[in-house]
Amino acid sequence: MIFNQGENMKKILNGLMLLVLIAGISFSASGIRSGICTLKTTVDTVLGAVIFVLIVLAAVTYAAGQVMGAETRARASVWATSMIVGAVIGIIIYVLVPPILTAMVPATTSVSC
Repeated sequence: MIFNQGENMKKILNGLMLLVLIAGISFSASGIRSGICTLKTTVDTVLGAVIFVLIVLAAVTYAAGQVMGAETRARASVWATSMIVGAVIGIIIYVLVPPILTAMVPATTSVSC
């Protein structure tokens, strides 16, 4: 008896999820272009500053770790390496996102972002 209630609840939840998905698709179709423009603008403005801050913090962390003890030096080196890897991933995203977002906009529409 418990299993039947669970299966019924699962069917109801699946139906609700399908309804929300259909409603979301129909409502979001009109704002896709503005969303793409907003995302592209955000990537252009925010990500450059974040990359710069990560590189500066990595340098400061590494330098501060060099004047500390061995354990702190090792941790600071790992933190600095993680920040540099984050900056490199940010650079890759910064380079790849604008062409991908431009390609997502249909060619028949003129979008000025």
